[in-house]
Amino acid sequence: MEFLATSLLELITQTSTNLPPDVRAAMGHALDAETPDTQASQALAIIAGNIDMAADDANPICQDTGMPTFVIHTPVGVNQIRIKRAIQDAVAEATRLGKLRPNSVDSITGKNSGNNLGEETPVVHFEQWEQDQIEIKLLLKGGGCENKNIQYSLPAELDHLGKAGRDLEGVRKCILHAVWQAQGHGCAPGALGVCIGSDRGHGYMLAKYQLFRTLDDVNPDPVLARLEAEIMEEANRIGVGAMGFGGGQSLIGCKITSANRLPASFFVSVAYDCWAFRRLGVMLDPETGAITRWLYRDPETPVRRMARGEGFPLSGREVLLNAPLTEAQVRALKVGDVVLISGEMFTGRDNVHAYLMKNAPPADLQGSVLYHCGPVMLKQGDHWVVKAAGPTTSSREEPYQGTVIRNYGVRAVVGKGGMGAKTLAALKESGAVYLNAIGGAAQFYARTVERVLGVHLLEFGIPEAMWHLKVNNFAAIVTMDSHGNSLHADVESETGRNLAGLARV
Repeated sequence: MEFLATSLLELITQTSTNLPPDVRAAMGHALDAETPDTQASQALAIIAGNIDMAADDANPICQDTGMPTFVIHTPVGVNQIRIKRAIQDAVAEATRLGKLRPNSVDSITGKNSGNNLGEETPVVHFEQWEQDQIEIKLLLKGGGCENKNIQYSLPAELDHLGKAGRDLEGVRKCILHAVWQAQGHGCAPGALGVCIGSDRGHGYMLAKYQLFRTLDDVNPDPVLARLEAEIMEEANRIGVGAMGFGGGQSLIGCKITSANRLPASFFVSVAYDCWAFRRLGVMLDPETGAITRWLYRDPETPVRRMARGEGFPLSGREVLLNAPLTEAQVRALKVGDVVLISGEMFTGRDNVHAYLMKNAPPADLQGSVLYHCGPVMLKQGDHWVVKAAGPTTSSREEPYQGTVIRNYGVRAVVGKGGMGAKTLAALKESGAVYLNAIGGAAQFYARTVERVLGVHLLEFGIPEAMWHLKVNNFAAIVTMDSHGNSLHADVESETGRNLAGLARV
């Protein structure tokens, strides 16, 4: 199998950098259908440009390349051990090349392996079949959307929907609730894989397997086909919208399966995936390992361009900010303002925030912009280069953020999905602001980085280190201001009312 390594590396590279045609078509529909000149349409415009940039440069669409999950069918007699070793080698090489972010962290020690290898990573599922070729499918599902997976045990009482019973109506309520609870944390518009029944563990697996279906297929079970269509129509009436900004495009796909269950259990398992729906596959010759056919895409067909114009659509009303920032600059901002940041910025995720709760910062953060981001970085000679740099979900930093703002003079926090009441209080008290960047837009934001000024706390691993960046025209939307206003709280409240309107009984 002399071509196996090359084939696997190409599969990983294409999956990370080039969205499949069915996802592009669904996102194109969302872009065309969203109300123009809204925050949601601005977000979708950035997303569309980012998709094109990633494909053009063969760089990750989103910096969070997730935990690579391979589903493999092999003919009887094929050496699966050899294939698994080749997958591990290809994953490590793709990480070295910057096609994957080093995401594998030891759950006991907290140490990042640096190459995406470790206990049970990458995830590899094998099955035999009676065909004469090897089929390998790959799903890259980031942590933000993975954290919005949810499992219901029926009967249940659901926010805004009331009782969900052990029937299809109860299942419908669970799926709609899953869309609502994701808000902006899961990088909407999203896609759902759903399993009705089974046990807890296998139900989640079967739900994730539904994400290997194309978004434009039709469920062979007519009952489930009707339910999928119903969910698609109703979910987009909830009003979550792109990035949780509000809007009519919250879901690009819903795929449902069912499995027998125990009499005592009735689970509804939901695997939530983001708009950066990275899933591809290949058929391989079992003798050579060469790719005989691509799944989900035809390399001979030109890639559909997504952007409807040139770059980020500017209105002329954007607020230009030069970091470090003053309190007066920040107090002048209000929810809904679009800002363009130039100057210095620091990244900081979970480990950095935990560190700052007990230690002084390794750099002066007075007036700083703190970016919730775990970038993909490559070292070229003596210099670091940013390969991908979109925002991570900010809600994880809620236990720390208020203290960090108060103690160190941070003036702006950048992330996605918004934050809670404690952070909102700190913003108001200290004169700071929360800026929502567009989740998944890793290439769009990487191009705003003029250079890497330095790095601190690299012992935490590349994604968790504190990177010191110089940026130019970094675009974000004010969604929590220093006057106690929060777009996220407003959208959650409004969409909750919309969800209640879909309850029926």
